[in-house]
Amino acid sequence: MADLAIETQGLVKVYGATRALDGIDLAIPRGGVHGFLGPNGAGKTTAIRILATLIRPDAGTARVLGRDVIHRAHEVRSLVSLTGQFASIDEDLSGRENLRLIAKLYGYGGASATGRADELLEAFGLDDAAAKQVKNYSGGMRRRMDIAASLVATPEVLFLDEPTTGLDPRSRNEVWDIVRALVAHGTTVMLTTQYLDEADQLADRISVIDHGRIIAEGTSTELKASVGAGSLHVRVMHRDDRERARGILIRELGVEVEAMSDPQALVAALEDRGRVTRAITALEDARIELAQLSLGQPTLDEVFLALTGHAAEPGDDAEEAA
Repeated sequence: MADLAIETQGLVKVYGATRALDGIDLAIPRGGVHGFLGPNGAGKTTAIRILATLIRPDAGTARVLGRDVIHRAHEVRSLVSLTGQFASIDEDLSGRENLRLIAKLYGYGGASATGRADELLEAFGLDDAAAKQVKNYSGGMRRRMDIAASLVATPEVLFLDEPTTGLDPRSRNEVWDIVRALVAHGTTVMLTTQYLDEADQLADRISVIDHGRIIAEGTSTELKASVGAGSLHVRVMHRDDRERARGILIRELGVEVEAMSDPQALVAALEDRGRVTRAITALEDARIELAQLSLGQPTLDEVFLALTGHAAEPGDDAEEAA
């Protein structure tokens, strides 16, 4: 369809005995940010690599801006850009030298390559560090540099593969501001992430992937609502009280209560927040002391727990394991 930036049907990729992608269907409109949310090893990076024409699918079809990624791969490459999980720039070169090199590879002449490099350095707040070797940049500066390199030739579609993994909160916010600016100028962004808060901040719509399959799709609000009206986090003062507290909460809340890896912590996805007061009173009556109690929206782990039966634990990507 002409209004779709990305369209896939039955996309499959197999590595040995592992189905990294197990028949995913996507229909992503032009404009805005589409979040691709899932734990490591879920298939996010595999999907991005197929859409960016770096690897071929084993079955199914994929189109980017109406072009088939296999039969019209060269056209797709001229319209998209990819910022992967790891730095794609030369650490021994300066920021300006990196961008000038990439600009020349895109066909810019000497003066115009320098001009384009300086434009990007200024736009990404790197002009003061333009002459520094990239190995002396902070993590946030490197990620900004990576994204700047992806934009030497302005793409119609930008794939951002976990762009903020390992960054401190300030650097993450800087990357988020860059993504918003790109969208404001008309670029369609497909963002893979493990972080619900990142998808919450940036994505107009989110596809949740686990074990190579799309298991849910919707806005951030819709996904949170799908696992209940909210979540209750309880931490008992004494770990020996946890199982007794869990039984009371199950009885009073009428929902399953999960024991977390913390031996004193419990969490429950709520359908009715009105029952929380009664549950707390029951804990007090049972003389169970609480170290912590909080009520809020579901977290990434709770969304995954409700959708898949397991938390979003990190792991190796299937293709890396292969």
